Amino acid sequence: MKVAVAQFAPTADVGRNLTTIEEMVGEAVMAGAELVAFPEESMIPAEAAAQPLRDVAEKHWPVFLDGLSRMAAAHGTAVIAGGYEGSGAALPYNTIAAVSADGELLGRYRKMHLYDAFDYRESREVQRGDEGPCVVRIGEFNVGLVNCYDVRFPEFTRSLVEMGADLLSVSAAWVRGPLKEDHWTTLLRTRAIENTCWVVAASLTTPDCIGMSMAVDPLGIVRGALGEEERALFVIDADKHRIDRARTVLPVLRNRRIIIGPR
Repeated sequence: MKVAVAQFAPTADVGRNLTTIEEMVGEAVMAGAELVAFPEESMIPAEAAAQPLRDVAEKHWPVFLDGLSRMAAAHGTAVIAGGYEGSGAALPYNTIAAVSADGELLGRYRKMHLYDAFDYRESREVQRGDEGPCVVRIGEFNVGLVNCYDVRFPEFTRSLVEMGADLLSVSAAWVRGPLKEDHWTTLLRTRAIENTCWVVAASLTTPDCIGMSMAVDPLGIVRGALGEEERALFVIDADKHRIDRARTVLPVLRNRRIIIGPR
């Protein structure tokens, strides 16, 4: 399956962001993409919101989700992207949506691990998701949805793999800072190697974020990568045979001796 990984710098204008996403979806489809993965906060960055984030989410999430569905159906490709979803409470969810090539909502994942680290407190702005991990079927792959800080928790991505995921789609707004670029690349390759699965990761390129979107194969080899380009994408061919080979020569999933069950 050909997968496009896209990065851009969304603005305070949700309509403009949808236009950019659709333009990039069109570019990806021209290159043969069957799935296009976008970053967390593709709808709008939290710091760009002129209103309380709850109000922005209540007003714009339905429009954003409808826009993703429309463009996916129009271009005949699956799309994954993140935004803020109204929760009916004081704080919204930070949600990743996956839409099929027919425009149907395949699934949504409400971020469970909020970024309360490096002197930042996401829990002041966002409600923690409580629906658990999410795996959706796209083409021949089972795709596990991962939201930014989640990638630091190996038990989270392992739970997705145990649910059948063989491709992890990471949507992120990976914030700049000392060693953060190294953390990003190390974590992505580690999650691929320890689970012998594909990892595709898209990050924002707003001034506070690093970009550096990447695709890693099941043996940890980087198959595509971007730098700090404000708006760019690449397409890789995610091959199921690569998973089979990795799990034959490196059967770590089969060789485990300690299985951690749900709490």
